[in-house]
Amino acid sequence: MPPAPAAESGPAFLREIAWNADGLVPAIVQDAGSSEVLMMAWMDETALRKTLETGLAHFYSRSRRRGWLKGETSGHVQHVESISLDCDADVLLIKARQVGGACHEGYRSCFFRRVAADGRLEVVGEPVFDADAVYRAGGEAPPAG
Repeated sequence: MPPAPAAESGPAFLREIAWNADGLVPAIVQDAGSSEVLMMAWMDETALRKTLETGLAHFYSRSRRRGWLKGETSGHVQHVESISLDCDADVLLIKARQVGGACHEGYRSCFFRRVAADGRLEVVGEPVFDADAVYRAGGEAPPAG
C-alpha cells in the first residue's frame, strides 16, 4: 500500500484531492487532440508529483504495489498537457498526447471493446502494436493498474 498523502509541500491542489483509503486517486487519460478516452489507472501522490515534474504520465500499480512510468516497457509514453480535478475532488482527468498505444493488449485505447445489443463484447478497435512482441518476448508482463 502506498504511503498516505502528505501534500504539505508542493502544489496546493494536492491538498484538495480526496485520496481513497489506500492513498490513491483514479486518473482517466484522454487524448488531448481527439478527446478519445485512452485508459484509466491509479495514481498515488508520488506518481502525481512525478507526472507534474516530468510532463510524462506516471501511475501506481495496485497489483505490483509500485509506481510505474506509462511506456516504461513499450516506449508508448503519454506527454501530459493538462490535469483537471472533478467536482468531488476524487477523480483526475489527464489530457495527454499518446505515443503509440495506451493499452497493454496492443490497442490505442483500453476501451477497444463495447457491449453489443445481445450482451456480448465485440472488438471495435484495431491493434496498433504487437503486444506479444513488446511485453512477452522479454518475459516481462505489462504493468497492471
